[in-house]
Amino acid sequence: MFTGIIEEVAQVQSLQKEGGNLHLELSCSFARQLQIDQSVAHNGACLTVVQGGKNSFWVTAIEETLQRTNLGQLAVGDGVNLERCMPANGRFDGHIVQGHVDTTAHVTSVYEKDGSWEYWFAYRPDPAHVTVPKGSITINGVSLTVVASGQNEFSVAIIPYTYEHTNFHQLKPGDLVNLEFDVVGKYVAKLLQMEQSAAPKED
Repeated sequence: MFTGIIEEVAQVQSLQKEGGNLHLELSCSFARQLQIDQSVAHNGACLTVVQGGKNSFWVTAIEETLQRTNLGQLAVGDGVNLERCMPANGRFDGHIVQGHVDTTAHVTSVYEKDGSWEYWFAYRPDPAHVTVPKGSITINGVSLTVVASGQNEFSVAIIPYTYEHTNFHQLKPGDLVNLEFDVVGKYVAKLLQMEQSAAPKED
């Protein structure tokens, strides 16, 4: 489990395709601390460390992950938000993040707000994907609060620290981001779908 509090922005060092898989080498300051089989969220997608090094480490994204996330669009030199899984005795500073990306969204607009930034995103319609004002959303692994919520679109406000210490400062209109919707909201949406499908139809 994760909390959506980014530890560091790693840099992509190399990319290697092998069949439907993509092997990624990334560099970060805590690379030597990582262990084989350790779970790390990459732009919000949980991947397993398969090889470690002094200054970099390797993970593998399978085809299903590449289709569901923006990891397949990464290039050498790109920044990737990293978060190691939460320790059992750790502080819960963000919200419950599973590291399972639900879908992707496109940045539709970015507005500078005299010291902060407002980002708008649009995503494909799906009854299981719901946002509400003041609700939680995970964008590229970052735990954020929804400001405005519309039909298949929403906005968030970014403070200077988040802007500088995540890859949000690299985002521009048209870019693709990973979304993980609030797990409680997903359960509620699923239950409502089940009730609607089970309800008797009027003749």
